[in-house]
Amino acid sequence: MSADQMSIGEMLAATVPMARTLNLEFRETTPDKAVVALPDQGDYHNHVGGPHAGAMFTLGESASGAIVLAAFGEQLSRAVPLAVRADIAYKKLAMGPVAATATLGRPAADVIAELDAGERPEFPVAIEIQRADGAVTGEMTVVWTLRPNN
Repeated sequence: MSADQMSIGEMLAATVPMARTLNLEFRETTPDKAVVALPDQGDYHNHVGGPHAGAMFTLGESASGAIVLAAFGEQLSRAVPLAVRADIAYKKLAMGPVAATATLGRPAADVIAELDAGERPEFPVAIEIQRADGAVTGEMTVVWTLRPNN
């Protein structure tokens, strides 16, 4: 399979060692939504037996990266997507497998228009982390930019 034929999940697993290390499962990657799951793995538990905060942060950041690639993949020849900053709130105890759902905070067309105008656009990605029972265990925002290659 060539790089052009790789799914976003396969590309991230191949190029981001931490995503591969945590065995993240890329369940859905579209320009509208990305869903990434973290299996229940004892090696990545915290002191209360659930997923470690660092693993949950990586899960959320990976989901945000997946939607960024899905929404802006056609811009990669002229801009590099970079995370600028992130904020996470742990809401409830996470136990067992968890999944992160990411959505863009601005229309992709607006971001591309700024890039077309020679700007370096920034845009938020909102992430919700849930347990298997649907309870929201964390909320995260990652602000991304598209840094022009010139």
